[in-house]
Amino acid sequence: MITMLSAPSNLGLRPPEPGSVPGAAKAPEALREAGLFARFAELGATDSGVVLAGRYVDDDATRPPGHVRNEGATIDHSRRLAARIGAALDRGEAPLVIGGDCAILLGAGLATVRRGGIGLVHVDGHTDFRHPGNSDECASVAGEALAAAIGRHWPAVADIDGLGPSFAAEHTAHIGHRDDDEDLPEVRGILGGVFSSADVLSLGAAHVGAEAAAVAGSAYWLQVDVDVLDAAIMPAVDSPDPGGIGAAELTALLRELAPHAVGASITVFDPDLDPDGRYARLLVEILTEGLSDLGTRVQQP
Repeated sequence: MITMLSAPSNLGLRPPEPGSVPGAAKAPEALREAGLFARFAELGATDSGVVLAGRYVDDDATRPPGHVRNEGATIDHSRRLAARIGAALDRGEAPLVIGGDCAILLGAGLATVRRGGIGLVHVDGHTDFRHPGNSDECASVAGEALAAAIGRHWPAVADIDGLGPSFAAEHTAHIGHRDDDEDLPEVRGILGGVFSSADVLSLGAAHVGAEAAAVAGSAYWLQVDVDVLDAAIMPAVDSPDPGGIGAAELTALLRELAPHAVGASITVFDPDLDPDGRYARLLVEILTEGLSDLGTRVQQP
């Protein structure tokens, strides 16, 4: 059974402009208003409530070197989100976590590694692999979440409670980057499987999904950043880029991946960039059709 869980955090994003606040924290309620939670309730899903994040602070002027923005609040939210995800897993439910920014992957990783560890399928228009070893500009976990999840970041976010890495690199598959992603060569040398948006379009979503699932193993967490969609289709994200996949391809990819996923997280939709709600309604259709079988064929890792 699917259980819905809201994680309205924007802690891992850079401010749209100095002193402002990213809009991604509004996504769970915007998607609720567009009918997402009601549609899943019709499929038998329960509602596990909300895990609120701490206050977002634009701390660029005060943050000391070697720390990400909103670091303490991010770690606190990750621990509390992990507890709620873990409770759902212990009940035999498949949590569908609606974020929020990509930093909520840290909470999912903490929950699953506490239970023995599983694989990861990371669907994102970017590799999210900036880390201290390849950049002097580390600051925003939302753009560094995959690196942190496999242990390639500062210990504060990559080794929370001494349990990192959350996912083994060899059982992590990434899908959806554009071909000009600056961290692509490193990612290809580290992860078990790497597939671009062009691969999805040329090889087919079902084929790429099956290949990624084979890398991740018999059970895995499914992280979906909606900027994997082409910017012409989904501009209401923090970093829209051309060259992404279409709604039909994302739906088919999720259909292939969802059954063997123990749970999923959906991130980085920004309602501030969707004034009439059209993109929220599009996501409701994609997610309902693509994730209705979430967790139905999970095998114990």
